[in-house]
Amino acid sequence: MDAQTRTRYVKLQWKTLIILMVGYICYYFLRKNFSAAIPAMEATLGLSKVQLGTFLTLNGIVYGLSRMVNGILADRYSKKVLMSLGLVLSCIINLVICFSPKMNGFLDLLDGEGKATLGLVYLIGSLWVINGYVHGMAYPPIAAMMAHWFRPSELATKQSIWNASHSIGAGVVIALCGWLLARFGYGAWNLCFIVPAVIAFLGAILMFTSLKDSPEDYGLPPVEAFDAETGHADSGKTVSEAPEAQLTGERLKKFISRMVFKNPYIWGISIADFCVYVIRFTILEWGTSFLTQYKGFDIALAASIVAASELIGGVFGTIVAGWITDKFLGSRTLRTSALFTLGATLSFTAFWLIPHDAHWIWSAIAIVASAFFIYGPQALLGVSCSQYATKRASGSANGFCGVFCYAATIISGIGFGFLADRPGMGWNAVFIVAIAFGLLGTLILGTCWRAPADGYAKAKEVLAIL
Repeated sequence: MDAQTRTRYVKLQWKTLIILMVGYICYYFLRKNFSAAIPAMEATLGLSKVQLGTFLTLNGIVYGLSRMVNGILADRYSKKVLMSLGLVLSCIINLVICFSPKMNGFLDLLDGEGKATLGLVYLIGSLWVINGYVHGMAYPPIAAMMAHWFRPSELATKQSIWNASHSIGAGVVIALCGWLLARFGYGAWNLCFIVPAVIAFLGAILMFTSLKDSPEDYGLPPVEAFDAETGHADSGKTVSEAPEAQLTGERLKKFISRMVFKNPYIWGISIADFCVYVIRFTILEWGTSFLTQYKGFDIALAASIVAASELIGGVFGTIVAGWITDKFLGSRTLRTSALFTLGATLSFTAFWLIPHDAHWIWSAIAIVASAFFIYGPQALLGVSCSQYATKRASGSANGFCGVFCYAATIISGIGFGFLADRPGMGWNAVFIVAIAFGLLGTLILGTCWRAPADGYAKAKEVLAIL
């Protein structure tokens, strides 16, 4: 690889990374806008926490299943097409939710007081469940694309930078929706759907016209050639030494089965990620609710704190976690994940124990710290799936893990909605359960402390017997 090709390679790597970040930020605009709108929909439409929590749970379960389906598809078909199509479909769904009360004339969706009937509840809920499926068309293709564009030794750092898109997208849309609701009132909850949809549509166009699935689509050699040129240590442990044709058809299916579904590390990562996502969703999905109802903050302050937890805590947490992993821990993502999950659990415990009459800044610091730590494993456990399954099966591995991640919405969605509404339990019960799952996740990741950095050595053994 000559110097000119190497320079072009690096530029295209960064171009791909930035476009993937922008695209996923747009996805989050159409995903976390619902959480930001919850207090307004609760007040304006009369929806209960159990109903809203049910929407979140069903959305999450379907999203997790969709990630698995689309993870398999991402290992076989065009990744950029899957991602772009999913975002366009989500734009349409959000626009329908926005205008759903306008359908009252022929669907009987509002009662005499302007509150939601069961018809509107079922309509919005069904649309949000469908939205969960189309959002599953994003992450597996992205994870697979990242594994094709970046070496294993730098994947934790680069994917952690990309993972900041979660926090940027969630933080910006929550702040935007908080401002819209504060400016126009709770009755303007539908703006939380139409404004993000318009922005996201532009993102879909950018992804479809500007992305390529792999370096080979630009006429460049695979990333392993970059390793060979630089003499990097990774060059001796890649699967790419086997011709591409050897991993197609039945052979590819068997490889994915061994590296994903029969891989104990993928199972351990997935169960731990379930615990991580309980804490993450407690903050992200219910943050504006428990800050207003449990701490007594107004909606603008509550939305600002949740936004800060994403934009400050989440962004820096993911980047720091990736940097520490590659710089000091030999790319051993599970070690960093164990330490950061413990940090998130302790920070969230501190938030819970802060007295109600304390200045709001202490609660804000605790929530930001919780996000800082929880987004470390949230990013790195996805990297772990790519590392232990290798790039040939990264989409399938991340899809499989996604089922566990978003099964966590059974706890954080309808489960926490039920606890928060139940007399004698309320938000205290929610915090206790979330903290317990944080401790469990720390324990599971701690047992993997001596795990190797990746699964490429195992992949060679698997290829030898297929």
